[in-house]
Amino acid sequence: MYNSFRPGQEWLDTAGKPIQAHGFSVFYSEKDGVYYWYGENKEKTTGGPFNTVWHWGVRCYASKDLYNWEDKGLIILPQPDDLQSPLHPTYCMDRPHILYCEKTGKYVAWLKIMCGTTSQFMSVMQADDFLGPYEFVHKIYKPLDMDTGDFALAIDSGTKKAYFIFDRPHFELVTATLSDTYTEVTGEFSEHYIDLHPPLSREAPAYFEHDGKKYLFTSGTSGYYPNPSQVCVFDDLHGEYTDLGDPCVGDTDGTSFYGQFTCVLKVHGTNQYIAMADRWKPTKRQQRFGLRYLAMVKKAMSGNRHADLITPDRSPRPAGQLSGRLLHHMENTSIARYVWLPIEWEGNKPVIRWRDEWKIE
Repeated sequence: MYNSFRPGQEWLDTAGKPIQAHGFSVFYSEKDGVYYWYGENKEKTTGGPFNTVWHWGVRCYASKDLYNWEDKGLIILPQPDDLQSPLHPTYCMDRPHILYCEKTGKYVAWLKIMCGTTSQFMSVMQADDFLGPYEFVHKIYKPLDMDTGDFALAIDSGTKKAYFIFDRPHFELVTATLSDTYTEVTGEFSEHYIDLHPPLSREAPAYFEHDGKKYLFTSGTSGYYPNPSQVCVFDDLHGEYTDLGDPCVGDTDGTSFYGQFTCVLKVHGTNQYIAMADRWKPTKRQQRFGLRYLAMVKKAMSGNRHADLITPDRSPRPAGQLSGRLLHHMENTSIARYVWLPIEWEGNKPVIRWRDEWKIE
């Protein structure tokens, strides 16, 4: 049994197994007073030249105290026998996000899909119960006919409208209004963090609200190696996003405490917010290499807002499609760990400080 958070350390479920829910989010169900932590299940991912498994579905865990998590199994199943399915384990299914739609009574899941060198797109599913089963609404969906990278789903607490916020790889962030069913976009959209090149272009958006203001954490684009985070504030999801700089205080390495934020949770019944991150590279050797890589990035960026380490591809891309072949994945993301840290406030700016151990209380 756990009674505190220990960021970056191995986190076991109530059965004593490492939690496998990466690129994750946490959903609070007011109906039953339970938190659901769900993400990419990497239990069969090994990394290396012969590894063809990127994911093994979406795994979910349940908790009432946020410390101890019971494995509820796969809520979205892989489809290993169908290379024409976006849920085949060889394809890069990333960062599942689920919203509850009051109008339809459905839980709506959006999944980012990458299929090798073909374009990036979304799959959209829905279910009557949070734990599934989920069925496809759109197997292959390209919102606004754009490629889609890392993303967040957001509900404006005032208007109750829902939004799809995504990295258009990798030169701008796009916010698109969702339909009343949350299953597609309406065509209304706005562009933010425009015309930046990697590693300065923004990805991994994590949305939250506080005291009537809207916030978004984002990371730069440096693959699985960490980089400095940024936070912006705004009043309107299609309005001006004002950048507030790096939220991580005392992060002398500029690595967001060796993590990439994926979700922000407001603890039910409190005013405590938790910034939640994946630590994709948990070993000391990986972190040392990451610091050397970051030093090269900083040198390339010196005095140059548009660091041309990678040139964004603006050319038209084919409609979303599947490669129809097994892909090989060198990264062993199954060993990734988690960093959960409390958010504090300096004026209207959310800040995050490292803690070896902490409690909500």
